[in-house]
Amino acid sequence: MSTTIELTGGGAPASSGPAAGGEIRCADLVRIFATDGVEVQALQGLTLTVEPGEIVAVVGASGSGKSTLLTILSGLDTPTGGSAVVAGTDLLTMGHAERVRYQRSTVGFVWQQTSRNLLPYLTATENVRLPLELAGSLPRRERARRVEALLELLEVGHVAGRRPGEMSGGEQQRTAIAVAAANNPRVLLADEPTGELDEATSVEVLEALRGVNRETGVTTLIVTHDPTVSEHVARTVQIRDGRTSTETLRRTEVDEHGAERHVAEEFAVVDRVGRLQLPQDFVHALDLRDRVRLALEPDHVGVWPAAPGQTMEPHPPAEPVETPTEEDR
Repeated sequence: MSTTIELTGGGAPASSGPAAGGEIRCADLVRIFATDGVEVQALQGLTLTVEPGEIVAVVGASGSGKSTLLTILSGLDTPTGGSAVVAGTDLLTMGHAERVRYQRSTVGFVWQQTSRNLLPYLTATENVRLPLELAGSLPRRERARRVEALLELLEVGHVAGRRPGEMSGGEQQRTAIAVAAANNPRVLLADEPTGELDEATSVEVLEALRGVNRETGVTTLIVTHDPTVSEHVARTVQIRDGRTSTETLRRTEVDEHGAERHVAEEFAVVDRVGRLQLPQDFVHALDLRDRVRLALEPDHVGVWPAAPGQTMEPHPPAEPVETPTEEDR
């Protein structure tokens, strides 16, 4: 279980812990890799909940554990400990046959490398039709209609008869999203879907993912190291050192004059034993290191630097250093 505490002012607090109805529910997830007797903890007690129909970006630096999380959620890997449930499927206990069904019908996957998403000798239409034929769940005429509808939804109907080598990078990725959505999965996973694209094309692909999420209601999780991806989703989860560290929630408000304004609030994630990670810019701004001073107030906890040799005081100094807000930064 985890709770969240607000880091910037205003708004309602974030929801607490993995909800029972979450489409993706990970609790205390651990993944340890052992090579030549050396153990590496890629995930160190990660907790994450994504609600049905939600679109979420998971952001983190290289080595933070985000790709490990995605391979577990896709059924390509099994966690060492904790729990992971996707669309009612327990990923720790499913057998081989259940894993195949899960990957075929429950989740869709978009890789960063376009060569892993599309077969080079098939056209766009044939690539999208292939998972439908393997599943065999729709009559032939229905398959043709669904393929056409998906290509139009992703705005790549004009490349229906082209092979991947005859498409641009953006067209390839949008076709790959159509392939991933072909069997009407409950969850759509995207691993760095804009990693090989320029800025303008990246925006097109991200908007395509948002469009599929909006039109089909598929729960969508985008894993990336690119912080600009967060501008296209209402919720961003930051992963650091194998744990969820902060969440940013975005919404649009209308003031008394009818003008719209965009609000972004950042929350720190607190796990079941009380651990939290402060954002790196907070740590650098206040030069927090080794240890910090804490004070429990009626409605908040104070955190500020402890000078070398300074005794721990029960209350903050008269003029504490102010933490920069989102607007300041």
